[in-house]
Amino acid sequence: MSDAEKGAPAVNLGNQDDLDASCAKLWSVYGSEAEKYDKALVESWRGDMDGMLIFAGLFSASLTAFIIESYKTLTPDSGNTTAAMLAQISKQLAASASGATFEAPPPAVFVVPAASVICNILWFISLGFSLSCALIATLVEQWARDFVQKTDMRPAPVIRARIFSYLYYGLKRFNMHVLVDLVPLLLHMSLVLFFAGLVAFLLPINRTVMAVAAALLGILVVVYCVLTVLPLVYFDCPYRTPFSTVLWRTSQLWQRLSGLAVRPFGRPRESVGHTGEETMVEMMISQATRPCAERDKRDQRALCWTMKSLVDGAELEPFIAEIPDVLWGSEGRRNIHDHLIRTLLDDPDVRLGYRLLDLMRYAHSGLLAPDVEVRYKTSCLKALWSIAPTLESIDFTFTFKYL
Repeated sequence: MSDAEKGAPAVNLGNQDDLDASCAKLWSVYGSEAEKYDKALVESWRGDMDGMLIFAGLFSASLTAFIIESYKTLTPDSGNTTAAMLAQISKQLAASASGATFEAPPPAVFVVPAASVICNILWFISLGFSLSCALIATLVEQWARDFVQKTDMRPAPVIRARIFSYLYYGLKRFNMHVLVDLVPLLLHMSLVLFFAGLVAFLLPINRTVMAVAAALLGILVVVYCVLTVLPLVYFDCPYRTPFSTVLWRTSQLWQRLSGLAVRPFGRPRESVGHTGEETMVEMMISQATRPCAERDKRDQRALCWTMKSLVDGAELEPFIAEIPDVLWGSEGRRNIHDHLIRTLLDDPDVRLGYRLLDLMRYAHSGLLAPDVEVRYKTSCLKALWSIAPTLESIDFTFTFKYL
């Protein structure tokens, strides 16, 4: 140990409980945010699993009814065997009565039709997937309930926050979200196998009916494939299937192995900041916030819709009060947002300038409390001042009357 270390004063770290208590407020903020996020996540899982359980139960019951009929084709039909034996006995008796010699034919060898084998294989696998889906859904509900109970075990903010953190990163460490995504994946695979088995079941019965079922299956598969691929190409697409996530992760793995990166819509990698490790949600956020002409148009439509939905003064005033901060800052005017305000002024269904004057008239109607009236007037005057450089053909006579 050096002389400096020997002469250094000892640092009293204090009691661990005292240290935890000193940052209790800090951890309480984390705890409240984590509680909202984790409980929303768990509730979404439980809601999904409830729906999966109901569907898997109904589907398994329906599939079992089909299997009861189909598995009989794997064994000789006892009715046909009895009929053949009776026919043989009848021929033998007839031959004995006429004095002729009767030679018994060799017993027929039963051959299971290939269509029956394929049908039963597909349907039994489908039933196994469906029951596995129900089992996993039940387990996920149990694990979700257990997760919520464990996070409510201790009231102390620091302990609760650390329990939240410990359990949440445990979910990520053991990839529980992958298991949750596996449930609908199994159910969808079960449905596809059922329809494929239905085609094989109808093949020896009636080819016309089989052709109709095969056509419906083909249409279903094509639509399903389109819904699977669409969210990988258009990140704002609301449609997706469990296989969408599988394909996305597979493509991510391939990109990391090959050193390539996805270039959605043909744009270079640098324009989207894609590294080959983002999730679909992260890529959606990147596309939604990336500066471009499309984003500006979306912003304009969103603000126009907002103005149209604000029908009274109490709803409109908070929006109006924020306009000066959009256009002006500590360093002067922000011209970057002029196009947004210009859209609100020019849109015939919005007419921001006239909405401001209407709000000012409402503020002078005498129907508001004094403090509310002052707030409305202040917001309107500040907004009018901030957008004055872009206003045209607006009658300010009424406004200036009250300045």
